[in-house]
Amino acid sequence: MSDDDICDVTITADDADWLAGFVRSLVEDRLAACGNITTAPVRSVYRWEGTIEDALEAQVVLHTRRSLVPEIVQRTDREHPDDVPQVLAVPVVAANPAYHRWVLAETREPTG
Repeated sequence: MSDDDICDVTITADDADWLAGFVRSLVEDRLAACGNITTAPVRSVYRWEGTIEDALEAQVVLHTRRSLVPEIVQRTDREHPDDVPQVLAVPVVAANPAYHRWVLAETREPTG
């Protein structure tokens, strides 16, 4: 993994306002350069504790450094209201070079 690798991280939550506040805190702490929150609800169908659930959720796509994903996962586990929050990171294989530089400039190097 290179220090220049960026990725997108998706997180869902049933409360769009909570998600917006959480994303703001990640951007303030330079764990993400940007978070694009879907304004229309995402319909999630999944099995949880033996029951098929059908729920409306908000979703964000964060733009960040790949090296910051472990911190984002830990923070989400600590602060998210769900027992097992969705946090999925996917690599960015190509990007506008200027946007790529901006993501790196707006995020910090991982700690520890």
